[in-house]
Amino acid sequence: MTESSSDFIILNPRDNVATARRTLKNGSNMTLSGESIKLLRTIPGGHKVALSSLSVGQELIKYGQNIGFAKADIEAGEWVHTHNVELKEVGRDYGFCEDLKQLEPIEDKGDAFSGFARAKGRAGTRNYIAVISSVNCSATVSRYVADHFRTNDFTREFSNVDGVVAFTHKGGCSYDPNHGHELLQRVIAGMARHPNIGGYLLVGLGCEVNQIPALVDAHQLDQLEEGEQTPSFLTIQQTGGVRKTVESAIKAVEEMLPKVNAQKRTPQPVSKLTLAMNCGGSDSNSGVSANPALGVASDELVRRGAASVFGETTEIYGAEHLLTRRAASREVGEKLISQIRWWEEHTKMFGSTIDNNPSPGNKDGGLTTIFEKSLGAVAKAGQAPLAAVYDYAEQITTKGLCFMDTPGNDPVSMTGLVSGGCNVGVFTTGRGSVYGCKPSPCIKVATNSPLYNWMEEDMDINAGTILDGTETVEQVGARVYEKIISVASGEKTKSELAGMGDEEFAPWMLGPTL
Repeated sequence: MTESSSDFIILNPRDNVATARRTLKNGSNMTLSGESIKLLRTIPGGHKVALSSLSVGQELIKYGQNIGFAKADIEAGEWVHTHNVELKEVGRDYGFCEDLKQLEPIEDKGDAFSGFARAKGRAGTRNYIAVISSVNCSATVSRYVADHFRTNDFTREFSNVDGVVAFTHKGGCSYDPNHGHELLQRVIAGMARHPNIGGYLLVGLGCEVNQIPALVDAHQLDQLEEGEQTPSFLTIQQTGGVRKTVESAIKAVEEMLPKVNAQKRTPQPVSKLTLAMNCGGSDSNSGVSANPALGVASDELVRRGAASVFGETTEIYGAEHLLTRRAASREVGEKLISQIRWWEEHTKMFGSTIDNNPSPGNKDGGLTTIFEKSLGAVAKAGQAPLAAVYDYAEQITTKGLCFMDTPGNDPVSMTGLVSGGCNVGVFTTGRGSVYGCKPSPCIKVATNSPLYNWMEEDMDINAGTILDGTETVEQVGARVYEKIISVASGEKTKSELAGMGDEEFAPWMLGPTL
């Protein structure tokens, strides 16, 4: 932040709009840069005010970047929002790799978390048994199995097992295998072999498009690595119906339990963490407080050899040039742009535009255009080089800051990131998301203090202290980093304490339903 007062924040010297810290009444006077400006409208907290007179068609600048154009003349002191702002095509200078700067690594990698050693040198932050549906037709059976183990006796007897979780979805059949089939299989295989899963079984119907034998063969799920538990593959039709399948699946889980419970937490280097970062911004404070603080924490992980991954391609739209300029290679930057171009064509197919995002709730929180939302979203990427770009649910093998192509829809996005191997998550929210994401714990960071105080039972960290002036971005970022280590070591998040995360598994469904 380059300038602030008790009432407003200016993020860049080039900005011609300021953001209100709180609701300010019509007729109030504010002083910024030694000049007094009278408010011509009541400015809701988190919303923008014009710092100078703006002519129709003139660029609106926030974060030092274009966030839209004035669609009418705007006077200094006027409320700037959807009623007087429009979006136009803007040329971007991608400047591939021109701003590439390596972060100074932390050579003393003494930081560690307490996690579960897994195959291929990975580490888990949780220890679940998964019951995974290959198709929606086996979803209820899968839930019956998981529900069987929701008892206090289970918790006492198998204290090292975090639970038995059913991962169900709406897909797996009635679609063209050439559209989205590979994607769904990547998701399922990624969950099956996730480092937070100590053992799993697959449950299908038997006649679906997403056949279990084909899935197993395509992803070599029957080829076990050292330390992996032998999975079970069941179909309702071959097993003899609902009751027999449930009984067989329960027996399979019971056989796994002693082995999974025998796995215990041991010290693991921070480099074995793969962080999922989500939510582009649900209010305008996201890009001012929570996301920059998360960016600091992300950089700290990267400096220690970990991976930090963000997605939501539709929520970096208009800010992608900030990422291409720090791409580790031109190839990485061009892959990101190719994903942007795909989304432009994809939305056109449905007569839509990417600027249909922000949502109504986002706009109530002060976000006006997708460019504004995206510029704030990119703040959570910190300062690290963009090391790699992945397709949805692709396995993350690169250390450093990475990007994954996902929709902006939170459950769909996080499902892709977690299926790719993220073993802990941080979710920023300015409107009050209650999101949970089994099997990976999800830390909730509130962008503003009123939200944190109102929904403290669901929020893990308050980044609103940055807006209040009681902490810096760096100080909150350090708290976020410490919370990541603590949660990775077993501390329960607020969403875990509330039991969230069972229904949020949502693979991205592409293609027609036939």
